[in-house]
Amino acid sequence: MPRLTAAVLTTMAAAALAVGAAFGIVAALNATPEQPNVPLVSFETGRPTASPQP
Repeated sequence: MPRLTAAVLTTMAAAALAVGAAFGIVAALNATPEQPNVPLVSFETGRPTASPQP
């Protein structure tokens, strides 16, 4: 019986630790600021203009 009790307590402690780690990871991911979505290259008309031929 003491082995069964130790196994149950160990399992419960491991489950509680896993749940706490999951909540901690989610909280850390939510704490990071949102990165701006700015394109590196943009064209005003949607197409690049051709350079004049000499």
